[in-house]
Amino acid sequence: MDAKEIIKSGKAVLGIELGSTRIKAVLIDDENKPIAQGSHEWENKLVDNLWTYSIDDIWTGVQDCYADLRKDVMEKYGVEIESLASIGVSAMMHGYMAFNKVGEILVPFRTWRNTNTGKAAAVLSELFNYNIPLRWSISHLYQAILNGEEHVKDINFLTTLAGYIHWQLTGEKVLGVGDASGMLPVDPKTKNYSARMVEQFDAIIKPYGFEWTLEDILPKSLNAGEAAGYLSVEGAKKLDPSGNLKPGVPFCPPEGDAGTGMVATNAVKQRTGNVSAGTSSFSMIVVEKDLSKPYEVIDMVTTPDGSLVAMVHCNNCTSDLNSWVGIFREFQKLMGMDTDMNELYGRLYNNALNGDADCGGLISYNYFSGEPVTGLEEGRPLFVRSVNDNFNLANFMRAHLYGAVAVLKIGNDILFNEEKIKVDRITGHGGLFKTKGVGQRILSAALNSPISVMETAGEGGAWGMALLAGYLVNNPDKKTLPDYLDTVVFGGNAGESIMATPDEVEGFNRYIKNYIDCLPVEKKAVDCKK
Repeated sequence: MDAKEIIKSGKAVLGIELGSTRIKAVLIDDENKPIAQGSHEWENKLVDNLWTYSIDDIWTGVQDCYADLRKDVMEKYGVEIESLASIGVSAMMHGYMAFNKVGEILVPFRTWRNTNTGKAAAVLSELFNYNIPLRWSISHLYQAILNGEEHVKDINFLTTLAGYIHWQLTGEKVLGVGDASGMLPVDPKTKNYSARMVEQFDAIIKPYGFEWTLEDILPKSLNAGEAAGYLSVEGAKKLDPSGNLKPGVPFCPPEGDAGTGMVATNAVKQRTGNVSAGTSSFSMIVVEKDLSKPYEVIDMVTTPDGSLVAMVHCNNCTSDLNSWVGIFREFQKLMGMDTDMNELYGRLYNNALNGDADCGGLISYNYFSGEPVTGLEEGRPLFVRSVNDNFNLANFMRAHLYGAVAVLKIGNDILFNEEKIKVDRITGHGGLFKTKGVGQRILSAALNSPISVMETAGEGGAWGMALLAGYLVNNPDKKTLPDYLDTVVFGGNAGESIMATPDEVEGFNRYIKNYIDCLPVEKKAVDCKK
């Protein structure tokens, strides 16, 4: 069937993802190819010193995104969406959405971006002997308890943004295991919340006398491929106020954006990983076993099918690099030259490959904001060189490309050098890889690993969520998620791979030694320039 017939017959699959600046919906066909999409731009707001999105903004955004999808379908195919084969919802992970027994939100949604949970995260990390980041839901919950917030006693349900949307559309209080692992650590053996940590948490809060236990209020954790409910009558009206969409559509478990990124890059199998490199960056390496000890700079989450993942998250990536390219654009305009940004990026990036493997001694700190991996609560973009360094354009650009992934290297060096983690394939996606071959080679030198880039990676998390929804209904052979992605979705295509030369790897190692040695300069810049 063609796309029009697939939509008319209700066999299309829908994935929706709520990102930090955009909500996106992707409709896929029976070959997992996108056939229509919709989107909605939105922004978080700082209210009472906490980053939030209002409930009204959430539903306005979801409905507008779906309406935009309907419009795209009508313009392309001249048909209305009346039924679907399956639906999946994903969103930013972590954060805090607490509801009472009648389903009212008790305090405004506290997003992953909030860092007011320092005391709670520190206490829980020591209690569990496990790194508990500031943004995790359990940190937000315990901080609210430590703060003596009145609403805590009335909590009946605690969930993430994806879990909330799913609950409102289906009535089911569930969560995909990957998203659940960002609320509270998951035991990779049981694919459920750590029983030990649940017990420890209940013990530490017992003196407060709450009527609930942690198990009472958390969503049920589900694996990819498990049924997670059906679109209710109320949910259909909420998603599509036009009334065209009929209830009864099956849902897969709601997931976090990290999980959908892994799916979209075919990086859910053990010994694979992916790196997202744009405004910020993070790496997700699917490990074969737990780490020997907790590390403050490494978060442990899971894939949508419950495999353990070591995550290194960096607040900064390409923003400073983009600013420097903007300076060259100004120069072009000053000289009366035509400006094509794609050509400018391409020429500057490719010229960087002509530089010295260690950037001639030049160093770039791309810290628009603080960087926890290197111990900076604030950041100041900074370019550092000495009079004897080899200062030319190629080294200048190469230093800024190195700087974009330097912190990522520091975190991953722990995994590869100290923990001896083995990885067969890492897939890159995001803006850093837009200029063909350059970002790949730089990241390969940083991580001393082959880096692949796939054309489909640009489809993003909403497509990854649609793939998970398709896995629920289009998997008659009951393949595992890694096998399904390998054989059904990607057909064995691992993308184009690049491996840096030994000289490039050694050059990046010399760069990173200088980078670490000069970190006190960056810290002093933060102290001196307020």
